Amino acid sequence: MRELAAVIFDLGGVVLGSPLHAIADYERESGIRSGFVNRVVVDTAPRGAWSQLERGEISLEVFFEAFEGECHAAGQPVSARDVMSRVHAASQPRPQMLRAIARLRQLAFKVAALTNNWAREDPDKGAGALRPLFDVFIESSAVGLRKPDPRIYEHACRALEIEPRQAVFLDDIGSNLKAARALGMTTIKVEDPDEALAELAATLGVPRLEL
Repeated sequence: MRELAAVIFDLGGVVLGSPLHAIADYERESGIRSGFVNRVVVDTAPRGAWSQLERGEISLEVFFEAFEGECHAAGQPVSARDVMSRVHAASQPRPQMLRAIARLRQLAFKVAALTNNWAREDPDKGAGALRPLFDVFIESSAVGLRKPDPRIYEHACRALEIEPRQAVFLDDIGSNLKAARALGMTTIKVEDPDEALAELAATLGVPRLEL
C-alpha cells in the first residue's frame, strides 16, 4: 500500500460552507462580541451542551435551552435556534470539493468524511446526503465521539483499514488538526478551499483535483 492511501475530509467549513462564518455573521448582526459563541463551545467542552449534542447525548430541543444558559452565564444572551438555523443554511456543498472527492476515488485513494454534527430525524438529508460520495462516513453523533478526541481519528483509520500515517486530514479548526497530527496524520488547514485543494494535490503528488 502506498505511503499516503486515504484522504479524510471534515464536512462543515471544508466540503460544505463554513459554520464558523455563519456564527460570525450572527454575532455581528446581533451585537455580540466576535468569537463569543465559539469561546463558550470551547470553554464548556467536553461536558457542555454543544459537545453533548455532537456526541448524540442530547436532542436539539434540550440543547437550545442548555446552550442559551451557558451563553447567559458567560455574559451574553444568544438565540441557539437562530445560531443553528444559520449554520444549517450555510451548509451548502462546495462544488470544487465534490469534484475533488470524485477524482480522488478515480485515482484509487480511499476517501472518508469525519464530521462533528448532531443527530437528525432523517440521517440521509443534510450532510447525510453526501454519504454515497465517501468510502467511509463518520458522524460524531453516531459514534459517540467528537473531534479532537483521538479515538474518533483512530476509528476512522480502522474503518479505512489504514494507519494514521497513511492519511491526509483536512479541517478548518486548528485543534482538530493538532490532534490528527499527534497521531501521525498529514494535515491541511482549510481557509480557502481552492488553496487547500492545491496543497492536497501537491501533498499527494497528483494533478489538480478540482477540475
